[in-house]
Amino acid sequence: MIPNKINGTSLQSITCQISEGQTIYAEPGKFLWKTHNVALQTRLSQPAGAGVQGKAGLVGLAMNMAKRELAGEHLAFEYFTAAGNGLVGFAGAVPGEIKVLELDGPGWMTERAAFVAAESSIDFNIAFSGLRAGLRGGNGFILEHFTGAGTLVIAAAGNFIELNPASYGGTIHVHTSCLAAFQDTLQYSVARIGGLGAQSIMNSAFGDGSMVATISGDGTVLIQSVTIRALADLLARHETRGGGDEHKGGLGDLF
Repeated sequence: MIPNKINGTSLQSITCQISEGQTIYAEPGKFLWKTHNVALQTRLSQPAGAGVQGKAGLVGLAMNMAKRELAGEHLAFEYFTAAGNGLVGFAGAVPGEIKVLELDGPGWMTERAAFVAAESSIDFNIAFSGLRAGLRGGNGFILEHFTGAGTLVIAAAGNFIELNPASYGGTIHVHTSCLAAFQDTLQYSVARIGGLGAQSIMNSAFGDGSMVATISGDGTVLIQSVTIRALADLLARHETRGGGDEHKGGLGDLF
């Protein structure tokens, strides 16, 4: 367990305290700041296999890099190791909340943008659910799988909403862009609403998307209140309009 402090309200960051010889890792782009006695190294190796050598290690490294490349992930991790007690600050990729999960039993599946940082005792892997489910769900539903014992930090777009499918008849449907994380004891699949019929076409063309994740069982599901797709669409529309309207001010911004 890594002592930590979550900072802010709607635009949160986290400060983690690591002790002598302790290591925490993160994907590039999540690091904010550190004290001078914390060393930073960027390595291609997996967190749980950083010291593996020889042919098997090289083969495993190549396979892990291939999976991360296919998933559209960074090929490297950033590792932070303290000499004495040190501090490291991280934040998510989009505005929202930070949540700390202490693993000591079930692992967690996370949406790929949700991962912020993890203790080096936490193992990392890519989970496609047989490849087809991840690809059918689009880029937003390629999952990362964390197992082991230790601290895992994740972030949400907007606020976290915590649900248990067991409280709603055993199964819930979640928009793939809203699913932030869930315990790996739960069963999940990805499906297209309405099959391949006309309604599915309408959902894709004029709705907010036609892919949902079906989550079943008894366990924790973490949903983010803002969809990445909605945020991206809003920014794209703003960019398309250009900067011509920004000087109007007042009621001019409403029309």
